[in-house]
Amino acid sequence: MGAEKVDKEHRGIPQAVFLEDVDSYMSSTTPAKNAAAVLKDFDEQLQKYKYMELNLLQRKKRLRAQVPDIEKTLEIVKHMLKKKEEFQTHFLLSDQVHALATVPPTDRVFLWLGANVMLEYTIDEAIALLTKNLNTATVNADQLEDDLGYLSNQITTMEVNMARVYNWDFKRRKAAADK
Repeated sequence: MGAEKVDKEHRGIPQAVFLEDVDSYMSSTTPAKNAAAVLKDFDEQLQKYKYMELNLLQRKKRLRAQVPDIEKTLEIVKHMLKKKEEFQTHFLLSDQVHALATVPPTDRVFLWLGANVMLEYTIDEAIALLTKNLNTATVNADQLEDDLGYLSNQITTMEVNMARVYNWDFKRRKAAADK
């Protein structure tokens, strides 16, 4: 089987096809390419995969930071739902500065949505929103893990293909030199 383009994709990540027979692949390339050109094409594809991997790893890092924040906020909002009386707490002003605050009983909270946007929600709405966001973040994290595993397999396939073409070219050159 050659390395002709396969339309199979995994969430936008193209599948790398394993070169089973390097001789037939090299003779079937149109226009005819030498090993250096094929290796260059494979290296470009490998770099694309590595770029995708870098982007996915960055998204994974952001999600890992986001999930604990959502869990913490959800826990606080649920605590506020249970507490129907005034309570005192410490809250973070900046990195190493905390302040003591007295929180009156309330049925409303303000949540940061990002991009300097804060909205007021009832406690029940806030719990529903935070639960939905937590579930979405968890599903996205699972999909990222799956995508990273798939991408790792594609990177390995491309590296093996490159090694096989390099070895094929080395054997061909050695045979030509021995004649």
